[in-house]
Amino acid sequence: MTFLLNPTLLRNLSAGLVLLLSTGGCTQEPPGPTISDDAKASNATTNATPKAFADYTELVWSDEFDTSALDQNKWVYEVKDVWFNNELQATTNRRDNVTVTGGNLNIIAKPESYNGRNYTSGRIITKGKKDFLFGRLDVRAKLPKGKGIWPAIWMLGSNDSQVSWPACGEIDIMELRGSTPRVNNSTMHYGSSVATHQYKGTQYTLPSSTPGDFSTDFHTFSCVRGQDKLEFFVDGVSYYTFTPSLVTPYAYPFNNPFYVILNVAVGGDFDGNPDATTVFPQTMQVDYVRFYQYK
Repeated sequence: MTFLLNPTLLRNLSAGLVLLLSTGGCTQEPPGPTISDDAKASNATTNATPKAFADYTELVWSDEFDTSALDQNKWVYEVKDVWFNNELQATTNRRDNVTVTGGNLNIIAKPESYNGRNYTSGRIITKGKKDFLFGRLDVRAKLPKGKGIWPAIWMLGSNDSQVSWPACGEIDIMELRGSTPRVNNSTMHYGSSVATHQYKGTQYTLPSSTPGDFSTDFHTFSCVRGQDKLEFFVDGVSYYTFTPSLVTPYAYPFNNPFYVILNVAVGGDFDGNPDATTVFPQTMQVDYVRFYQYK
């Protein structure tokens, strides 16, 4: 999810087509931890060669959400009353908005008066706890829906204390407009400054043979990242590939460490604001987050 400058921009599809999408995206982040040169070098060659989805069999990090509370050795709450993109929610660290029950993480958006806002929700990140470089990230989740509901599974460059957004890079693995709950949006954000912000991506629509929508059942959203290549999957099905040729003439930031963000926004530029048809509360349930490598 990213702070964008215009209400409507062009996203290039992997097939070379241009798809017109309304504004979407996340937020410029507060400074993150400094990534040392030693840390970069130690991960520089591990899994650098991109491989097929099934080749990533070594589980090197995960959260199965099998405890009774959020594991704060792995995650950080982002607590904030006002976000970007004209979003309406405040995010909190209360159990009203973030719980771990029944083997699932629950991020709950609800209407309530709170610190001058009319909605609350949750947002958690791995910043300062875990950085991810080359490998396959899987997030199995059941998504909320409804006009103005905006769940997201995404990543930001861990060097964002040194290189501001969008130069640090942003990887949107899953963004859902709650009004179109069968469609996942995947987007890459880059550029040398806010003024030169660019983004490209595509959409994945559930096949007609799949009943319901992304709120009906759990689906697995995956990103395989290798040197100079990212590939996106839903339930193991590839639908988008991104390489440095799509970034030219800007620098390609996606060979650096990134951290993970899970959140549910309410309202804003991506899907507009809730209306009379929107049912609350709305919850994103996450079964697990897993990171695999092949060696």
